[in-house]
Amino acid sequence: MNGFPNAVDCHIHIYDPRFPAWPGREPVSNASVADYRRVQQRLGTSRVVVVQPAAYGTDNRATMDALAQLGPERSRGVGVVRTEVSESELREMHEAGVRGLRFTQHDPRTAVTTAEMIEPLAKRIQVYGWHTQLHLRGDQIAAMAEMIERLPGTVVIDHMARLPQPEGIAHPAFAVVRRLLDTGRFWVKLSGPYLDAREGAPRYRRIAPIARAYAAHAPERCVWGSDWPHPTERDTKPDDAELLDLLQDWAPDSSAREKILVRNPALLYGFGS
Repeated sequence: MNGFPNAVDCHIHIYDPRFPAWPGREPVSNASVADYRRVQQRLGTSRVVVVQPAAYGTDNRATMDALAQLGPERSRGVGVVRTEVSESELREMHEAGVRGLRFTQHDPRTAVTTAEMIEPLAKRIQVYGWHTQLHLRGDQIAAMAEMIERLPGTVVIDHMARLPQPEGIAHPAFAVVRRLLDTGRFWVKLSGPYLDAREGAPRYRRIAPIARAYAAHAPERCVWGSDWPHPTERDTKPDDAELLDLLQDWAPDSSAREKILVRNPALLYGFGS
């Protein structure tokens, strides 16, 4: 349990069999809104950010339906679109509670968007006050640093910037992200520790120095997410309560944890007080 009222899980995915997956994509079972509500009870979180899963490509209906079920007081969404998206579709997404667009480029071979789409779409969504969310590997962040810094508005870096091991904070991307955090426009998600540290569950000690460094450098620019239902982990799923418990190690100061779980996401996603 997190112990803070209005705590937010800033990164989950919902899968609903009523909505067909894209060809070649496999949805996760037992990952409905009802399933997640049981996770919320265990974690003690009350608000959530639903991120469009890869299984649905740019068909955001399942994510928008999840937002309707969860309610506008308790949920926000992050969608995925391509540059040909219409203004009417963007307006519909905004009315449903979407507040950002995600670009998953860590594996360009399977991505439904391209790196070239990031900047044009980031400019288009400023009229809605949305943020741009980037799921990139550390080497991509280092290579794309100029473009990323050029993006307008608010930008969220997924999964601690996917810094490769064993370099960790010694990798050039860490310095890039730290500099971006200092601008006040960039945020980082403390999530997905298992993505780049396959061994070491449940403490993920190789990832801990990265999370601690972000939380110490910019606690006002960090948010936490469970990444439930952990679509990359097909065999053994992490324990969500243990993932939340990691935050006590990453941000030992309770006021910093309150920022990460409550105040920061309320500001970033537009939740009420």
